[in-house]
Amino acid sequence: MKIPITLVGAEQLRSELHRLKTKDRPAVITAIAEARAQGDITENAEYEAARERQGFIEGRIIELEAKLANAQIIDPALLDDDGRVVFGTTVDLLDTTGNENVTYQVVGEDEADIKEGKISYSSPIAKALIGKSEGDVVEVRTPGGVKEFEIVAVRYD
Repeated sequence: MKIPITLVGAEQLRSELHRLKTKDRPAVITAIAEARAQGDITENAEYEAARERQGFIEGRIIELEAKLANAQIIDPALLDDDGRVVFGTTVDLLDTTGNENVTYQVVGEDEADIKEGKISYSSPIAKALIGKSEGDVVEVRTPGGVKEFEIVAVRYD
């Protein structure tokens, strides 16, 4: 099953994978070799810590490779969905409940970061927005109660 991810999100995963393979993995291998050189590894805390770190790095490499292999990369700049909210779009909203403006980009699970205004396509807000257009009003059940948003603008950037 393909998992949607924006072009920027895929680049971030590739960058992390590259760093893990070219910097972190060689560094931990060196740390393990140095700890082994100190003699008895049964009571060597540095050796244990390095082995644990190596396990984490190898696990993350496998995870990232799988995510990229199953990724459906979507470039929002190439989308033109007649002004409707779709995966990858950036949406300017008026929170009519609190009378404040907010901006969200609908992204994949791994990219979601509410502090950066990136919400997962599977979040309640994104689910309510997808398929809607500028001027539409949507109600969203949030942990803080029901919120109402008016879609001010939909951008494909």
